[in-house]
Amino acid sequence: MTSTNQQIQHYLTKNEDKARLLVSCPDKPGIVSSISTFLYEHGANIVESNQFTTDHEEGTFFLRIVFAAENMKSKEKTMKADFHSLAEQFEMTWRMTFLHELKRTAVFVSKELHCLRELLYEWESGDLVTDISLVISNHESAREIVESFGIPFYYIPANKEIREEVEEKQLDLLEEYNIDLIILARYMQILTPKFVDRHPSKIINIHHSFLPAFIGANPHKRAYKRGVKLIGATSHYVTDDLDEGPIIEQDVIRVDHRNSVNDLKKKGRLIERSVLNRAVKWALEDRVIVHKNKTIVL
Repeated sequence: MTSTNQQIQHYLTKNEDKARLLVSCPDKPGIVSSISTFLYEHGANIVESNQFTTDHEEGTFFLRIVFAAENMKSKEKTMKADFHSLAEQFEMTWRMTFLHELKRTAVFVSKELHCLRELLYEWESGDLVTDISLVISNHESAREIVESFGIPFYYIPANKEIREEVEEKQLDLLEEYNIDLIILARYMQILTPKFVDRHPSKIINIHHSFLPAFIGANPHKRAYKRGVKLIGATSHYVTDDLDEGPIIEQDVIRVDHRNSVNDLKKKGRLIERSVLNRAVKWALEDRVIVHKNKTIVL
């Protein structure tokens, strides 16, 4: 483990006998009953449960369960192996994670550091339960703050002419650190399809919510000229379609004629920080299921 702290270590110890189960499958009778029976037979108690169906007759069913059992670590392999037959019966896509296993994240950032700072402060306080294993940047701006937290920092200059070469280095680092989640905290480079394909539904991005009305450079300036009354931010999973991946979280903040272009930028940064932070937390807590080009957040 590269980077942890006392608060997170306390969380891991407190929850070492808990696990989460995430399920999506065609909706039919008996799903919840069968899973409950499975957990009972393995000595587990349901702590939290959330479910949703797109249609109770022909829809897709989604379920998130948090469960607890004594000596969970010793039961981990058996529970995963035994769940396969149940999953096949109901045609489930599923994931079972155990809370003693800390997810490992990598943060990508460019010059703007407001989202990175938010993540680091949330991590330091123990509210972002993850191992921030490394930070990768195409600028040196973030080195000082990242290394002050004891987190490895990698400066890899990037532009469209050397994009494939740069991504090979990045992918090697992600494999070396065994990364579970990649956070683009205002990383101002476009990822290639090859990079995205290596980490499907594992890359979270943040950007302003002026799209598609103000695509391209200087969106705040053009929005100011139009006299917008709301600005916001969108956090989503990255796909090959630029800025069109499944949305995890959005929020807005009100502005008016008194606000300058710089005011819009400041308020935009404020909302970007909180939206990205929430999206990352939900992903780390196994609350997000990708369904087609949407997300179900349980």
